[in-house]
Amino acid sequence: MNVFVAGGSGVLGRAALPMLVAAGHRVRATCRGPEKADLVRSMGAEPVDADLYDPAAARQAIGGSDAIIRLTTKIGSISGMRSARNWEETNRLRTEGARILVDAALAVGVPVYVHESIVFVYRDGSAAWLGEDAATDDGGTPILRAALHGEQEAARFTRAGGRGIVLRFGGFYGADAPSSRETLAMARKRMLPRIGLGANYFSSIYVPDAGRAVAASVSLPAGIYNVCDDQPLLFSEYVDALIAAAGAPQPFRLPAFLGSLLFGEIWKYFPRSLRASNAKLKSLGGWRPEVASSREGWALVAAGQKSVIT
Repeated sequence: MNVFVAGGSGVLGRAALPMLVAAGHRVRATCRGPEKADLVRSMGAEPVDADLYDPAAARQAIGGSDAIIRLTTKIGSISGMRSARNWEETNRLRTEGARILVDAALAVGVPVYVHESIVFVYRDGSAAWLGEDAATDDGGTPILRAALHGEQEAARFTRAGGRGIVLRFGGFYGADAPSSRETLAMARKRMLPRIGLGANYFSSIYVPDAGRAVAASVSLPAGIYNVCDDQPLLFSEYVDALIAAAGAPQPFRLPAFLGSLLFGEIWKYFPRSLRASNAKLKSLGGWRPEVASSREGWALVAAGQKSVIT
């Protein structure tokens, strides 16, 4: 297939491009600047510099493609996530950016559109496993409102006769993810407190496994698919795994009501209990995560970062 990846030089793009190339696809991917273009080439893909907010430029860029994969986000540092302003560009990419790509795909006859989303759109499920038909809501936040709005663009693509695929990813962690490096550094400095009881399930995904899921997605039937580890952990267990992997001291404990002061709007949905099931993607996509849970995954991340973080 001729595959066009919007967002080829980001964390997920860097994991997905080699997998797509290895699967035999001809891959073109957006990036900005010569350094990122060289990075895309090094992974076997062709770099494309295009303004995907420009409808005409988008149509030209995707011409001749059999599938479009939208992986465009612009999320800053962990410490900056509490600021609503830091989410504005990602929200725009998930809404206006997705709309322009879908319009372009329909205009030039691309048959497949894959859309990156997040499992945080699910309502709190307590200890229940959450399949793709579980209830969602935006929690009153622009972040989740944009995520759900973007998913509707994929649904619109399917209604128009294409094959729209939504990948709802768990929280990313990986040796190539700046957020993971920052998290480990914060843990080692006791700057990552335990907030509340941590009795909510947290669904995560090891970045290389996420990249393999993206590569598998172009052959999936239209629909929504959870992309997460086999074994979501309670958030307290997730923090334990991170602390153990980092060799960090035990973090400070803070009451739950301070969560919103430290993390801003994301605290409106972050404490939701999300035990997401990846069974559908396994069944229909032939995909399976190589890392079963973040217990194993964070140890791999820390081992990969020992030469980077002190």
